[in-house]
Amino acid sequence: MGSEAVYKKAMNLELNVEEGNDEYSEPVSPTGQYFNSSALSICVLGILDSEVPIDDSPTMALLKDVFLPINPRFSSVMVKDENGTKQWKKVEVKLENHVNIPDFPSGLSPESYDNYLSDYLTKIAMEQLPQSRPLWNIHIIKYPTSNAAGTLIFKLHHALGDGYSLMGALLSCLQRAENPSVPLTFPSLTFAPNPDQKSNSIFRSLQTGLSSAFNTVSDFGWSLLKSSVLEDDRTLIRSGDPGVEFKPIVISTMTFSLDHIKQIKTKLGVVRLCI
Repeated sequence: MGSEAVYKKAMNLELNVEEGNDEYSEPVSPTGQYFNSSALSICVLGILDSEVPIDDSPTMALLKDVFLPINPRFSSVMVKDENGTKQWKKVEVKLENHVNIPDFPSGLSPESYDNYLSDYLTKIAMEQLPQSRPLWNIHIIKYPTSNAAGTLIFKLHHALGDGYSLMGALLSCLQRAENPSVPLTFPSLTFAPNPDQKSNSIFRSLQTGLSSAFNTVSDFGWSLLKSSVLEDDRTLIRSGDPGVEFKPIVISTMTFSLDHIKQIKTKLGVVRLCI
C-alpha cells in the first residue's frame, strides 16, 4: 500500500490534479477504451505542410487559446474511477511537454530533409504517448522539404475521437491567408436547378432511404462475415503473413493523382482503396 500511495502522489504531481478531486468530465467510450488498452494503442498522425517557413513563437498561445478549448479531451487524461470505469479527467496541461522541435543537420538539400522527415515520422509513430498527460503531441519541422517550407505534425491518440472529429479540430485551428477574420470553408457541390425536383422529391427521398437501409444492412453483414468467417484477400498491400503487426514499420509519403488512384484500384482489383 505504501508504494501505491507514493505512485499515486507522483502521478498527481505530474498531472497537477488536486488530491481528492474526483470530478470527471465524461466517461470514456467503449471504442476509446479499446483503442487505448493493453491489447491495442492507435494514434493518428496529421501532417500539415506550410508554403512559408514556420514561426514557432506563437505556438504556446495558439495551443492554449485555440487548440485546447476545441475539445475537453485535449486537456484530460484517461483514469479509472472508484468503480474501475475509465473516465476522462480534466488536468492542467503543461504545454511545453507536448511541443517537440527536432534538430536536423543544417544546410542540406530538400531531398535530404525528405529522408529525415520520413525517418522522424517512423520514429514518432512507434513511440507510445505517455498516459500521465493528455494524449497528444505536436512536432514542428522547421526544415524545407521537397513539398513544403515547413511541416507541422499532430500526433493524436485515436481514443480522443474518430478521424472526422480530429480532422475537424485541426482544420478549425486554421485561418484564411487572405482574410483571417473569415471562417475557413471549402467549395461545396452545386447542382443545376431541376424544374421537376419538387414532383420527384418524395420519390427520391424514398429511394434514398431504401438505398441507405440496404447499404447499412449489407455493410454490417459483410463486416460480420469478414470478422468471423471470411478472410481478406491477399494483395500487394495486405500480405496476410502471421505476426505482421509486430514487424517494424516505415512511414513514407507519396502523392497520387486521382487518375493514378483509379489505375491502382484497377490493378489491385479492389472496390475501395484506403491509403
